[in-house]
Amino acid sequence: MGLSLNSSKNYNFSAHVCTWQGVFCEEDSVVKLVASGLGLSGFIPDTSIGKLKKLESLDLSNNKITGFPSDFWSLGSLKFLNLSNNLISGALPNNIGNFGLLETLDLSMNNFSGEIPDTISSLLSLQVLKLDGNHFESSIPLGILNCRSLVSIDLSSNQLNGSLPEGFGVAFPKLKSLNLAQNGIRGQDSDFSGMISTKYLNISGNRFQGSVFGVFQEPLEVIDLSKNQFEGHISKVQFNSSFNWSNLVYLDLSENQLSGDFFSNLIEAQNLKHLNLAHNQFYEHYFPEIRVISGLEHLNLSETDLVGHIPAEISELSCLKTLDLSKNRLSGEVPIFSIKSLLVLDVSYNNLSGEIPDSLLEKLPWMERFNFSYNNLSLCASEFSPQTLQSAFIGSLNSCPIAANPDLFRKKAPQYRGLKLALALAISLVCLLVGLLFLAFGCRRKTRMWAVKQDPCKEEQNISGPFSFQTDSTTWVADVKHAPSVPVVIFEKPLLNFTFADLLSATSHFDRDTLLAEGRFGPVYRGFLTGGIHVAVKVLVHGSTLTEQEAARELELLGRIKHPNLLPLTGYCLAGDQRIAIYDYMENGNLQNLLHDLPLGVQRTEDWSTDTWEEDDREGIRNVKSDGSVTTWRFRHKIALGTARALAFLHHGCSPPIIHRDVKASSVYLDSNLEPRLSDFGLAKVFGNDPRDDIMHGSPGYVPPEFLQPEVTTPTPKSDVYGFGVVLFELITGKKPIEDDYPDERERNLVAWVRGLVRKNQGSKAIDPKIRGTGQESQMEEALKIGYLCTADLPSKRPSMQQVVGLLKDIEPDTNQ
Repeated sequence: MGLSLNSSKNYNFSAHVCTWQGVFCEEDSVVKLVASGLGLSGFIPDTSIGKLKKLESLDLSNNKITGFPSDFWSLGSLKFLNLSNNLISGALPNNIGNFGLLETLDLSMNNFSGEIPDTISSLLSLQVLKLDGNHFESSIPLGILNCRSLVSIDLSSNQLNGSLPEGFGVAFPKLKSLNLAQNGIRGQDSDFSGMISTKYLNISGNRFQGSVFGVFQEPLEVIDLSKNQFEGHISKVQFNSSFNWSNLVYLDLSENQLSGDFFSNLIEAQNLKHLNLAHNQFYEHYFPEIRVISGLEHLNLSETDLVGHIPAEISELSCLKTLDLSKNRLSGEVPIFSIKSLLVLDVSYNNLSGEIPDSLLEKLPWMERFNFSYNNLSLCASEFSPQTLQSAFIGSLNSCPIAANPDLFRKKAPQYRGLKLALALAISLVCLLVGLLFLAFGCRRKTRMWAVKQDPCKEEQNISGPFSFQTDSTTWVADVKHAPSVPVVIFEKPLLNFTFADLLSATSHFDRDTLLAEGRFGPVYRGFLTGGIHVAVKVLVHGSTLTEQEAARELELLGRIKHPNLLPLTGYCLAGDQRIAIYDYMENGNLQNLLHDLPLGVQRTEDWSTDTWEEDDREGIRNVKSDGSVTTWRFRHKIALGTARALAFLHHGCSPPIIHRDVKASSVYLDSNLEPRLSDFGLAKVFGNDPRDDIMHGSPGYVPPEFLQPEVTTPTPKSDVYGFGVVLFELITGKKPIEDDYPDERERNLVAWVRGLVRKNQGSKAIDPKIRGTGQESQMEEALKIGYLCTADLPSKRPSMQQVVGLLKDIEPDTNQ
């Protein structure tokens, strides 16, 4: 079976081949062919690619190709070959040696098996070798030592074994990156001596033995020796004075057999971000002095025989995201962790005692993972689910302490059981009284983060409706007779039992002072639910034809959709006919606010009034702009790529596919890490309206031209692609889609202006002056061309969002720029 092309509609086969997308010619000869991610499947047929005798660059990655043609190996001019992420199986032919001019060979993520052919020795110009993610076996061929120009080698995730060829370390004077992870290779630290240029070394998951002393040498920045059989005293590394510790960024020595004392050189590694020494055989020792490593993001000291207390100074590691101190002999109380960035905390299997600090408990719901099990800790009041208590606080679920070490129970004499029960009941009663007092005084306390109007607590218990609320553009009614009886569903916290009364309190009865924006679906309010949960409350004002049960089902389904670049639905409330969607509050606002210098919640320049612009609302945008992020192309590219990935996931990763229907800059929010989060996906279905309504009420400037045709009645993924193209133009030009000043007075919208410039090869004139002059204009012009493809008049000529992601990745700025 030959090669099939699932996206042939993108090609005009009657035109000259040099005009085809992804084909580049010189003097009517094809020299470069890029066909990545086009859905190609099957064998490459004979007398096709093999006829391109002057072909220098071939990229067929991310397809479903299964084999080569017989004349493929005659392409003696090839310098770049990328066949990664396909379905090619069997042995790699010895004919690979025919490509004597090859500089890059990427066959990763296929099903190759057998030995790596020794004819690789003929590739004297080879700089990049990627064979990772296959089933290659046997040992690394001796012929690889001839490839002295290699800069990067990745043979990870194969079934290689045996030893490294003798002289491997000194064979590649230009080698910067070596990845041999997840194989069965044997060897010693001396195998890597002489690597004078290598900055990245990953040999994890192999069978290397002996000391690690010889591995630590200049100019290494990343060292991963985990899951091997290294042994001996770590002090041998400590006295390696020739190694510059300040270069080290990543160090993983976990799951070996290292012993001795912790080495003191760590205090010299002030640029270290990742440190993992877990599961070794170190001597008993106190917590190391690591506070000087201020940029540390990941620290794992699990099962390293730590004793003593956890120092409070660990909170000085303000960048820390992961902290694992489990399976040690730590004692004392859990310190107050004031680290805002902490996402993973594990202190299980220690001898910690006392109560878990309230300030830490408040942070836990926002963490990805935490575990306090098998200690002597007490937790007298908890709103955690039974599942969380059984996984992260293993012990009794009804008493205090609840995370007790079972060994201690066995030491207690039976006659104290009655006293223990009485003590537990007394403590529980005291905690209940303290909780009631806290609630009584808490209702009167103003939130420091945000001044809102609060009603007396005694009135909230008997709130009755229906309720009517006004904004500048609409009036909406919640037909609710008794507010505390209408539940609010919070997906991640099902036991909190919030009600519509809590929403009223959180938003000061949906007061105008809490109004963030008035979007297509209705008003959005800012609120604080009990427990400091900062939310954005979106009221779907315009009604829905779905029943309450149907709407609840759709909202539950939306709550399960997760992607790093989507703003997830946190919860919902069905208040009469009103459907209310609840999201995490995004303190850095949305892309429209950021690009066009608008306060949070303001949708148009004419709405900007400093009288209504609260100081707190201004803070998010100020924080983004203060570090210069918005003035860099790298930041704007990150926003574009993240948004494209979100749409690609909705279109291609969901079943059935989800069409957003209103992609625009104000739908792209920025989280606390300035990562883009696309919002409002799936809400059109909750409305249950006629799809034609989506066409009629599209946002000005983002509506694709086909919507002006009466026969078009249903939005498609390609209409989302058009909206993304407009957003991409905004990111690069800094201009609004309509009603902005364009140098060509004949143009009345952004799309027409930019497309006209791109057609004339004058795209550089459209680049925002804030990001011009950085030496990256060529990448920005390429991005304008991607936007040009996305905003094609005919939907069939627009790329898919998967293809857009690939195109944007091809022009990804260097991280140092």
